[in-house]
Amino acid sequence: MQTGNIYVPYDQRTGDKSTVFFTRDLSAQGLAKIYARVSGNITGKVAVKLHTGEPHGPNIIPRSWVRNLMQEQIPDGVIVETNTYYDGDRYETEAHRKTLEVNGWNFAPVDIMDEHGTKMLPVKGGKWFTEMSVGESMTNYDSLVVLTHFKGHVQGGFGGSNKNIGIGCADGRIGKAMIHTTPGQDDQWDIAKDEFMERITESAKATVDFFAPHITYVNVMRNMSVSCDCEGVAAEPVVTPNVGILASTDILAVDQACIDIVYAMKPEEKHALVERIESRYGLRQLSCMKEMGMGCDRYDLIDIDNEDKLIDASVAASGLKPFEDDGER
Repeated sequence: MQTGNIYVPYDQRTGDKSTVFFTRDLSAQGLAKIYARVSGNITGKVAVKLHTGEPHGPNIIPRSWVRNLMQEQIPDGVIVETNTYYDGDRYETEAHRKTLEVNGWNFAPVDIMDEHGTKMLPVKGGKWFTEMSVGESMTNYDSLVVLTHFKGHVQGGFGGSNKNIGIGCADGRIGKAMIHTTPGQDDQWDIAKDEFMERITESAKATVDFFAPHITYVNVMRNMSVSCDCEGVAAEPVVTPNVGILASTDILAVDQACIDIVYAMKPEEKHALVERIESRYGLRQLSCMKEMGMGCDRYDLIDIDNEDKLIDASVAASGLKPFEDDGER
């Protein structure tokens, strides 16, 4: 079992397996190709949850990739976001919409889900919560595509699919405060380490349970700064190599596979990101997801670039060299 900052090698895990798909193709075509493998249950009115970033953020998923995906495969989809808990260019809805324009998210409707209120969703089996406050309009959708830029995070250690919806679907005033702050004291960011990871995960579970089985996860392992996209142009320089794109209908499996790939890198390639993950107790996100029944930490990693060849998950990163990144924004 993973607790705190302890990484458990693949061969020491137990339990069922899920399927995770992988492509080295870091392009609009690669994103579309891998999404098609995990989109079978995406029906009805579709929300696409991604981190749209602070103004001019250098590391977010390229807009052209997302535009192509939505136009070709999710033509009536809506990009969804919530306002931030910190003061800045996405704190209030009006400023948030200006930031969306600056960053080029103008090719599809964007729903800032807490613009007109909040709604409580149940948290089943939670330690910290029995319910979580999310943007009210989230419940208007039938399906959710969790499209995530996998990277580090200043307080969460790493930001994968779990963080994308755990913090990103919680509304900016109530839900995010529930995750970050102990009531009745002045430090807005006092909750950290194991407790913070557990709160993120319990929040994510509320969203997963609401949409299941009409929810799917795509993680883009590109421009993986130790900084989150919420740091914008102040993000730390990228020193971890690009890898590719992973996708699954299992939130734990896709985040765990990304972590496994990072840990299998050469020491000089992974040092900065692993230090960020472990110093913030980020691995607790994974063990907490498993404890809450959110998925499997064992998986078959399927190479869709190579006739669906099964990749050895225990040594995944050693043979995963990406195609040339097309560099599109």
